[in-house]
Amino acid sequence: MVFDSWSGIIRTVVAAVVAYAVLVTVLRLSGKRTLAKMNAFDLVVTVALGSTLATVVLSSDVALAEGGLALALLVALQFAVAWLAIRSARVRRLIKSEPTVVLRDGRLLEQPMRRQRVTASEVRQAVRAGGSGALEDVAAVVLETDGSFSVISRQKLGAGSALAGLTGFAGPGDSAGSGHRPSR
Repeated sequence: MVFDSWSGIIRTVVAAVVAYAVLVTVLRLSGKRTLAKMNAFDLVVTVALGSTLATVVLSSDVALAEGGLALALLVALQFAVAWLAIRSARVRRLIKSEPTVVLRDGRLLEQPMRRQRVTASEVRQAVRAGGSGALEDVAAVVLETDGSFSVISRQKLGAGSALAGLTGFAGPGDSAGSGHRPSR
């Protein structure tokens, strides 16, 4: 079907404008963190917001007030969970994963790779995308909480303070993939 009725077109336009305005307003009030892609939990909320917005705009079965409320609730819940995660280590551990070192000093770390279900070819691809042609030129590859890879070359490692506390990285010169966290 190409065209159903003018009333359907007008409803879609009105719903899109109003729902979009509600979403933008709620997102501005909740702050930048709401749509951050810091971990899988954030991604799920972002996808849920998009799905809810699409449903409100396209489905005449969902009242505009209900859709606006659903958008506001998703943002409020994301805000509340992020607020709790900042204040509670238990909540933080429940919703967030830890970054994982999957390559150290040019060597692939098989156990962390297996635990995170990452293949050697994926790590090599990340190294190439990071501009290096040799694993040996890389100090570390980290699988971040959002699923992306960070590639740190030997030249840019410095003191390694950005990697402090990660399992598999205890500092320059330490045994690769030891699995020990540095003492603080």
